Amino acid sequence: MDRNTFTGLFLILVILVGSTFLLKPSQEEIKKEQHRKTQDSLRRLGGTNRKAPTPNASFTPQKTATDSAALKGPLGNAAVAVPKLVFLENKQLKVILSTQGGRIVSVELKNEKTYDKQPLILLNPEQSKFGLILNVEGKSIQTNDLNFTPSASGLNVSGADSSSLTMHLTYGENKSIDYVYTLKGDGYKVGYNLILNNMNNVVSANNNQVTLDWEASLRKQERDMKMERTYSTVYLEDTEGTPNNLSLTKDEQKLYADKKLQWVSFKQRFYSNVLIAKNGFTSADVSVNTDINSNDVKQMSAKMQLPYTGAANASYPMEFYFGPNRFSTLKAQGYHLERQIDLGWGPLKYINQFAVLPVFNFLKNFNWNYGLIILVLTVLLKVVLFPLTYKSYLSMAKMRVLKPEMDEIKGKVGDDNPTLLQQEYLKLYKKAGVNPLGGCLPLLIQMPIILAFFRFFPNLFELRGQSFLWMHDLSTYDSVISFPLIPFLNWDHISLMCLLMTISTLIQTYFNNQTSGATGQMKYIGYITPLIFFGVLNSYPAGLNYYYFCANILTFSQQYFIRLWVDDKKIHARIQENKKKPEDPNKKKSGFAAKMEEMMRQQRQTPAIQTKKK
Repeated sequence: MDRNTFTGLFLILVILVGSTFLLKPSQEEIKKEQHRKTQDSLRRLGGTNRKAPTPNASFTPQKTATDSAALKGPLGNAAVAVPKLVFLENKQLKVILSTQGGRIVSVELKNEKTYDKQPLILLNPEQSKFGLILNVEGKSIQTNDLNFTPSASGLNVSGADSSSLTMHLTYGENKSIDYVYTLKGDGYKVGYNLILNNMNNVVSANNNQVTLDWEASLRKQERDMKMERTYSTVYLEDTEGTPNNLSLTKDEQKLYADKKLQWVSFKQRFYSNVLIAKNGFTSADVSVNTDINSNDVKQMSAKMQLPYTGAANASYPMEFYFGPNRFSTLKAQGYHLERQIDLGWGPLKYINQFAVLPVFNFLKNFNWNYGLIILVLTVLLKVVLFPLTYKSYLSMAKMRVLKPEMDEIKGKVGDDNPTLLQQEYLKLYKKAGVNPLGGCLPLLIQMPIILAFFRFFPNLFELRGQSFLWMHDLSTYDSVISFPLIPFLNWDHISLMCLLMTISTLIQTYFNNQTSGATGQMKYIGYITPLIFFGVLNSYPAGLNYYYFCANILTFSQQYFIRLWVDDKKIHARIQENKKKPEDPNKKKSGFAAKMEEMMRQQRQTPAIQTKKK
């Protein structure tokens, strides 16, 4: 390659790279484009220049083809009407319905914002679907594709202002399908009643069931798409109160037909779209899919079966929940909706639900900053666990005091006979009255609590959007350094709080090694583990890393003061006294000691057996 060719290629490369950065749209331009696409989607669904009715105002629909007494073919003319949008609104929700399918196409949570301060809209209008799949005159009909006629009126339910909207699909004289929506003046629930009027001679039921088809593509609400996808999937519960969910990490489809189902939820990390059947679904075929090329989180679907006996009039009372995954809010809705919040498995769930969450809610009543609440929660936990911390330190101190004697035994026995070396160590432990696992057991007892917090903070809605110190949002990572994505690590940032947590863990490991006198591989494993955790927790919520950081600092402080109280000379003197005491033949050996002695006995016998065979 000559000089001119090289210069030309280099200039082309500079132009391509430069134009990529110079012509890249700003964040403000990206937000405007996303907002424009949403508005365009709604316009395509409902036409333009249509004023939405107020929640309690009467609504007089324009005449459409669906108003004819009889349609040509099975609901044929209902597909030719121009769709319109209708709004229902209360203090929390702005619900947008379309006459195309008579369905909810978008729900805005008025008191919530996305991570970039845009309106928080739960459903993607262009990629959602809701309606019945019916067999009418031998043809499969999907009401999602048909146009309904809307009518609205103001109601008063239990003393609270409410609005009611009926989406009406006419088949013929006195034959219709109605969707009745109600919205109270306060709350996250939208009432939904499906009514089949005199459709018994029109609709052919499949196994005495009709199918309600619901599909939705869930919009991105949070900063970290990977984390949001990790905690988003389909949840459901049967009428006996048994919860289930599809995979969080892979695409899955599953049929639930053993028991009647109470509700189906398209759950995101912090928000849920739930359909509750008051009388239950007979079965549901649900699926979840992830399109990594999509700007949406996941695509979810549910085909739910409703019992149909062929009666002249059939009514199916249901309701939607569109709202936050706040534990207290979900619990207040009834039907155990709070069970879709993953608080961990086995004992972790009970620790979080009956210990951590009540304490957290109690501290929340003081209206403190959530960073301060996490700090106080950590202090309370460390106070409760102090006896275990003290016992662990005392055991490590005993092992440190014994180390010179252990080194002496090792010098006499050597490294060539590890079985004999361990046997001599056990004799020393037994005489000194020291349990070599005494420092580990208290830590193992604390491990479920550490893991419980690992599941608690990523699912804690209260941390969403809450700032503390330099951390703008405790529910996501706090990137102090950003850089191009590293593929094999899947990193594009360094979290400052995670970095501080890792440094504090390394310092704590250093002092633990000094206390226990650890050497060899055990000494270095303690330094490798924090680095592994840094790789895992770098993209986890800053609130979680902040808790671990506070826990490390408090643990280090406790150990410092314990070290002032504990006198190694007194420990050594007590050990020497124990060694002088005669062994009690009636004293029962511990399970650990008995197993170790049995293992040593078998290892001594093995070489002898092999020698005889030779």
